[in-house]
Amino acid sequence: QVQLVESGGGLVQAGGSLRLSCAASGRTSNPYNMGWFRQAPGKEREFVAAISWNGILTYYADSVKGRFTISRTTIENTVYLQMNSLKSEDTAVYYCAAGRIVSVQPLYDYWGQGTQVTVSS
Repeated sequence: QVQLVESGGGLVQAGGSLRLSCAASGRTSNPYNMGWFRQAPGKEREFVAAISWNGILTYYADSVKGRFTISRTTIENTVYLQMNSLKSEDTAVYYCAAGRIVSVQPLYDYWGQGTQVTVSS
């Protein structure tokens, strides 16, 4: 019903920046909340950031607070994750998600395929 496609991942030096994008298509006429999660090999998917359907409320994991910024456009169905001061610990596959509720758990209704972010030290 809803397709999410992430882009913007890549290899970056520690201290550098990347901006991830998530484009939504399909049944996107109804309001939905958006979130970013990440998963490293052998680890569970963890919450990174979320934004409410109207873009007013934002939430961040403690590990990224002050470094990452989530935002969304009001015209286009696109959500962004600006990542600054990247650390090696940020290396993971990053996924965007859409759902009816905002949650720090991976309980969203739709998921993208993920984009790899690798931070070298």
